[in-house]
Amino acid sequence: MQREFRLAVAQSPAELATQQQRLNWLSEMLPQVVAQKSDLLLLPELFATGYNIGHQIAARAEPADGPTAQAIAALAKAHSIAIHYGFAETDGDHIFNAAQCIGPDANRLGGHRKLVIPPGFEADHFTSGHSCELFTYRGVRIATLICYDAEFPEAARHVASSGAELILVPTALGAQWEWVAQRMIPTRAYENGVFLGYANSAGEENGMGFLGQSFIAAPDGHELARAGVTPTVIFGTLQLDQVSAAQTRLPYLKDRNALGPDVGLFS
Repeated sequence: MQREFRLAVAQSPAELATQQQRLNWLSEMLPQVVAQKSDLLLLPELFATGYNIGHQIAARAEPADGPTAQAIAALAKAHSIAIHYGFAETDGDHIFNAAQCIGPDANRLGGHRKLVIPPGFEADHFTSGHSCELFTYRGVRIATLICYDAEFPEAARHVASSGAELILVPTALGAQWEWVAQRMIPTRAYENGVFLGYANSAGEENGMGFLGQSFIAAPDGHELARAGVTPTVIFGTLQLDQVSAAQTRLPYLKDRNALGPDVGLFS
């Protein structure tokens, strides 16, 4: 029997000014997501706090089991859906640009701390993460890469080589980076033979315009869904057998070893 997984990707309004407004928006749109028989909802980078908020990041940062996590866990349980969202995570004296997934039983399934902090304001607030953690949900092996992480082909290749069938990418991509959303990131799905969900914000936040154009890509390079520039939710049914078929047809993950260590791809 063919394995299927129903993915929803929310392109949320960037202008939501407070954490409570963000939770309210999530609560209001969850019924339509559930009506589409979704297994998992993917939200953008730093959804829980807002992205372009400067030093407010520190005030809004929470532990992975903080009040916002508890509120989202309650929503996940009430609607019997997994919710994957970005937030600012405190751990000791450090703040991480993080994401985590909470299952329909209200328990944490897995999480990720952004590996590479890009040029710009993020460097003033966040510490880099150091590893990629895969988790399994409803039989699907899932990895997370946050925004800039996915722009490095090595990161996507690493998680695909580790067994990921689906890569979730919460992002906060600015309006000037259309090529990244249209060409670069969909290629990560094709070159690794995996499904990929990309969740961006829409609109403007404190003078920063977001591109939107969230999408769901299949292992063969086709798009299952793509958003425009306004807030919305998109859906895709993932036929998981396509992963092994794509990786058999184009065995990049296996044949890359033929390049040899002199190419400098391996440490």
